[in-house]
Amino acid sequence: MTTRLSLFDSPLFLGFDDFEKTIDRMRKSGADGYPPYNIEQIGDNGLCITLAVAGFSMDELDVEADQNQLTVRGKQMDESDRIYLHRGIAARQFQKSFVLADGIEVRGADLDNGLLHISLERIIPESNAVKIKINSPKKNENNLQAIDVERSS
Repeated sequence: MTTRLSLFDSPLFLGFDDFEKTIDRMRKSGADGYPPYNIEQIGDNGLCITLAVAGFSMDELDVEADQNQLTVRGKQMDESDRIYLHRGIAARQFQKSFVLADGIEVRGADLDNGLLHISLERIIPESNAVKIKINSPKKNENNLQAIDVERSS
């Protein structure tokens, strides 16, 4: 049995279990550099992820957002009825995952000239700050009365 220690094992990081799982997903997801991609800022609250998916049709691509993870999959079918004299372009599959911060929403995806553009928007939440009332322990009224009687004597 192996015990794994991490920064999030500290008692100062309460409730960060999901964050640690997200980091593990990130570590596992992007090791392969295919397909190449860009991430660009669009305005104040917009992002666009562009993946180079030349050779893939819309039917061969899948974009899925689940919780805080965006996953793009591509699967080309090998056409067995073709006879190649030279094959330099292989049919391939890929899966690329992106971890999204809280408040990032996927707005849509477009395929244009071999580039898959995925539009994202950062939703600015309203402040959820809550003032917490600090209560003091209730004092025993009998003790207070006894103190008052001693002072008046």
